[in-house]
Amino acid sequence: MSTQSLAFRVMRLCRPTFQVETPLRFELSDLILGEDLLDDPSAAPQLRHLLHTIDSSTDLTYTNRFLLRDDPSDAMGLPGMLVLPQSFGAIYLGETFCSYISINNSSSFEVRDIIIKAEIQTERQRILLLDTSKTPVETIRAGGRYDFIVEHDVKELGAHTLVCTAQYSDGDAERKYLPQYFKFIVSNPLSVRTKVRVVKETTYLEACLENNTKSNLYMDQVDFEPTSNWSATLLKADSHLSEKSVLTREILKPPILIKSGGGIHNYLYQLKSLLDGSAPSKFEGSNVLGKLQITWRTNLGEPGRLQTQQIIGNIITQREIELKATKVPSVIILEKPFTVCLSFTNLTENKVGPFEVLLSPSDSQEDKTLVGIGLKKMVLPQVEAFKSLDFQMNLIPMEAGMQKISGITVFNTTERKSYDPLPDIEIYVDTY
Repeated sequence: MSTQSLAFRVMRLCRPTFQVETPLRFELSDLILGEDLLDDPSAAPQLRHLLHTIDSSTDLTYTNRFLLRDDPSDAMGLPGMLVLPQSFGAIYLGETFCSYISINNSSSFEVRDIIIKAEIQTERQRILLLDTSKTPVETIRAGGRYDFIVEHDVKELGAHTLVCTAQYSDGDAERKYLPQYFKFIVSNPLSVRTKVRVVKETTYLEACLENNTKSNLYMDQVDFEPTSNWSATLLKADSHLSEKSVLTREILKPPILIKSGGGIHNYLYQLKSLLDGSAPSKFEGSNVLGKLQITWRTNLGEPGRLQTQQIIGNIITQREIELKATKVPSVIILEKPFTVCLSFTNLTENKVGPFEVLLSPSDSQEDKTLVGIGLKKMVLPQVEAFKSLDFQMNLIPMEAGMQKISGITVFNTTERKSYDPLPDIEIYVDTY
């Protein structure tokens, strides 16, 4: 195998970090008294006198160390110096990978017509970053080099390979090919966990963001982008600030800090369906809610951006009918009849019915707490599309205390099928 005249050197371009020092801090009295003073019994009586000779303004407690008296920044351990990275470092999804590449001529003669290519290879694709095929580098002198910078927005996790190749003519006019490979791993900077809850026909999306990196992340933007069927509102805790403070915060929009090594922050969104409630679909609604757009910066302002996959909610099934109680008496007396006002709504685009409404009997006569008055079955006529029908049901409570109205069901006599019963209604039965 012939010896190569050229060689690639790769250095990752990233911002420096703060140099953090832990300087030795001591009390001023330590310089005067020494650490073995109390070991000498003859010197102990002189200790009080020596302490009084020290300037009375000197603080001998641990709250005022010698190095902290003139420069408060020393307390942070930041001397004002920055440190360049000494290794390739961690690379995270959503960052921009920026690399400084130098191709060096280590031979004693000039090389000519150099075609350089730089690519990023992942498990799924190969991305071309640089190609000088149309404009080759004319020459690189002996001991010289050619430098360039490549950038790539990291959008995949896992193993990545930076592939650098060069074709050139050496001093013997022989055409040579040089491939070099530089591997690195891309990790996930954030763990995004979501939960979808439905409370009384209102959908809530909770997103929990956890910082997996070793640096603090300042969240510039965490927005939920709903699909066309939904609208989203970010819910925030009441801060009880003045209107001026609220306006200032809206203009400045200070970033939210998520601390390094497992810090978390939660976001809560209220979702509302934009489908026309007066004309619901005959089919099951889409359960795709939307996706999160997340942008952040690190301590020195390096940006990052992530977009989650589509978030799936609970499957929305279109109901055919709705049965609900519109009015229940506030005072109910034991063994005295009372009336419950009910409403039946046809949620389809077709006429349905007729129906039978009945109060399902208890399995045991001893457990019967409510008794219906009149016919066991109440007949309702056909109901037009998207129309409602109001009716009443008379009941007698048989037990005092907290009770439940349950078991009111609707049966379609034409299609011979029953629907979900009316949700239980809690009532209080008084004895007088």
